[in-house]
Amino acid sequence: MSLIRLLLLCLAVLAATLTVSAQELGPNGPIAARSDAATDADIAVRIREILGELGGYEDVTVTVADGIVTFRGTTTSLAEITALDALAARVEGVVAIRNDVTETSDLRRRLDPVLERFRNRGMQALISLPLVLIAAGAMGMTIWIGYLFARRRNPWDRIAPNAFIADVYRMLVRVAFILAGIVLALDIMNATALLSTILGAAGIVGLAVGFAVRDTVENFIASVLLSIRQPFAPNDVVEINGDQGKVIRLTSRATILLSFDGNHIRIPNATVFKSRIVNFTTNPETRFSFTIPVAAESDLAEVKRLAQATVAALPFTLETPAPSVWLGDITDSGVEVVVTGWVDQRQTSLLLARGEALRQVKHAWSAAGIEMPNTTYTIDLAGGAVSPVTEGTRRRDEAAPAPLPPPDAAVLSEVAERTSEDLDALVDAEREDRANEDLLRRDAPKE
Repeated sequence: MSLIRLLLLCLAVLAATLTVSAQELGPNGPIAARSDAATDADIAVRIREILGELGGYEDVTVTVADGIVTFRGTTTSLAEITALDALAARVEGVVAIRNDVTETSDLRRRLDPVLERFRNRGMQALISLPLVLIAAGAMGMTIWIGYLFARRRNPWDRIAPNAFIADVYRMLVRVAFILAGIVLALDIMNATALLSTILGAAGIVGLAVGFAVRDTVENFIASVLLSIRQPFAPNDVVEINGDQGKVIRLTSRATILLSFDGNHIRIPNATVFKSRIVNFTTNPETRFSFTIPVAAESDLAEVKRLAQATVAALPFTLETPAPSVWLGDITDSGVEVVVTGWVDQRQTSLLLARGEALRQVKHAWSAAGIEMPNTTYTIDLAGGAVSPVTEGTRRRDEAAPAPLPPPDAAVLSEVAERTSEDLDALVDAEREDRANEDLLRRDAPKE
């Protein structure tokens, strides 16, 4: 008897489990063999109550027959029509769903939800207005403090190598305080999740702008690096990208030189930073050189000795490094002799020293009877022959012109010094123009 009771109990539990499973499956589960009007009425009432609470389904009718739910009427959007199927499928006892609802053509009904959303958002904005004002005030106060701090002369002028770098520091401080103000405002409004979106958008915009103004950005970065490194100083004689002159100033956009012809040369800082810079002023001792040909019949050993002694005797040439003379190429007109000497360019003009040394060497060779080639064409009318001759082939009985005496060394040094001072005065006059910025400092460390 107990065994029969146990079997009956197991069958009851199994039947209950199957019933629950069938209910959970909804319209996709097994269909009951019987259906009554009370169940259909309950389903219809339950669906109407849900639609009444949701709103927007005032023109939708619900009928249920044998577990089949039928929707008819109109709604304002396709999303509302689709939502009906999902809603009815969750109601217990629904066998199938027939959705005959369509979108309404009444423009007023379609605009009502939009106006309602606008009204709700307006009310939300009105409610959030005090918090927004507080957040805006906090952000404005933070940015104002940042600008006030950035406008101070110290510590930016003290820690920066020049005014341009000090302005860069001030700009970075202002940007940091602006970002801090935005983060503070978003935190007050409990909208810090927007910060990642804002930063992402700013990064994309910055990348696009960077590609668009790549040359400008490159020039700006080069200006910053040049102002920090200071590869030259005012009045330095430099050669940049093939242009020679004295440095006037370094601006945030270009380096300005004064050529030896008196012309202004503006070189973009990006070009200056990437170019080979030759600074003739960094080492005050510099070498001049020139090449003079002599006749092939000349005593080359005496030529070298006399040229070296002449250059060494000049008052502006340095003893160390000593002057040097060597033989170059053999050409149709004779043998080339290369002469070099060293001067202190702080006291002597390099160009004037080179010119005077060349004149003195030529004078010494002429006085010693050393002939220099001068290829010419001589027409002999008697014999009808045309032949090239050189100075070395002239007849010995021709009278040679008397060499000019050398000038006073003190006069040469005075002229060279005055010429250099005149160029420096032009550069100093240009630098006194305070309206133009200058990133160079005479006392700044140089690389």
